[in-house]
Order: sequence, then structure tokens, then C-alpha cells
Amino acid sequence: MIIACSSNEVRLTEPSDFRKFKLVLKGQAAARAATTRGIMFVDDNNVLVPIDLVPTLPGRPDNRTWDAAYADMVAKAREHGWIETTTNAIRAHVEREP
Repeated sequence: MIIACSSNEVRLTEPSDFRKFKLVLKGQAAARAATTRGIMFVDDNNVLVPIDLVPTLPGRPDNRTWDAAYADMVAKAREHGWIETTTNAIRAHVEREP
């Protein structure tokens, strides 16, 4: 699952691929768009994405199967220590595209 951020949009791409979870910034203004949605930068390479944000993003399939798979992904991330409990956010790697 990829959270794709451009200067004017934050949306899911590859929403059914639960094996990879990352934020892709497209262009220099994309980081600002991400932060307006509550995504917090930990450093240049990592962000915290609110768990409740992901299901609200455009590109999300509208079915219960996806909801269950997303909940399972979050549970596995919790097991691996990738959930920030104070902010209820999941850690994601950042990639940048021009």
C-alpha cells in the first residue's frame, strides 16, 4: 500500500498490497500536503501516519475484505513495534519522486 502525496492530493495507490506500506512524495510541495493530513515526519526517511487516516483516503476499496486486511496489517505492525501508541500512528518509509 502506498500513500502518494502530491502538492494537491493525498491518496492510496496499490491499496490491496498490504506487504509494503510507504509514503511517496511527488514534488517538493508534497510534504506540506502530507502534514496537513496529520502525517508527521520522524526524520527525512520516516513518517507516522495516523491509523484512522488511511481508510479515509481516496483510492481505498470500499469493501469489508479490505477493512479486515487493513486491520490485520495494523495488528502485525503493532507486533513488530511499528505503531506509535501515543499518536495511534503507523511508521512508514518515505520515498521521494521529482
